[in-house]
Amino acid sequence: MAEEFELVGGVEQRAIVLVPYDPGWPARFETERRRIEAALGPVARRVDHVGSTAVPGLSAKPIIDIDVSVADADDEAGYLPALERAGYRLRVREPGHRMVRTPTLDVHVHVCSAGSDWERRHLLFRDRLRADPHDRAAYAALKADLAAREWPDMNAYAAAKGGLIAEITRRAEAWAERVGWSVTP
Repeated sequence: MAEEFELVGGVEQRAIVLVPYDPGWPARFETERRRIEAALGPVARRVDHVGSTAVPGLSAKPIIDIDVSVADADDEAGYLPALERAGYRLRVREPGHRMVRTPTLDVHVHVCSAGSDWERRHLLFRDRLRADPHDRAAYAALKADLAAREWPDMNAYAAAKGGLIAEITRRAEAWAERVGWSVTP
C-alpha cells in the first residue's frame, strides 16, 4: 500500500487554460469509458465522467476527468498493468487513489475503491454543480480568477480551489440529504 502522495515524474509546470464548455466532451468521455471497460472488464465496478467537463455549461481545462471504481485502489496489480497496456501512464499514487493519464495529457483517470469516500465526493460534487447554478457560477468565477495566475503545477492550482470546494461540498451534503441523493449502483 502506498504510504504517501507520489507524483510520478515529478512536478510539471503547465499553463492553466480554461475553455468554454464543449458539448463534445460527453462523447469523448464515452470513447474513453469504452477503452477503460475493454481494458479492465469487470474489474471496473463503475466508470464515471467527473470534473468540470462533466458539468454542462461550465468552463474547464479541456481534460476529461474519469473516476474508475475498483475493489481496492491500493491493489495496483489488479488494474494498473491493463490500464498501461491500454495506453494510460501512472501519474499519481496515494493511499486509496491512483491517477493515470493519456500521453497527450487530455484524459485523467482517477482510480478509487468502490464505495469509498473518494468515489462519493467526486460524484456528489459533480451532481451538485449540475443541479445548482449559484454554486456552478461561483466555481466558474474562482477557476477563471485562478487560471489567470501562474502555478508551479496543476496540483497547486487544484489546491487553491480547496476552500470553495469544501464550502460547496458542505452545501452538497445538505442538498443530498434533502433530495435523497446517493451514489447509484
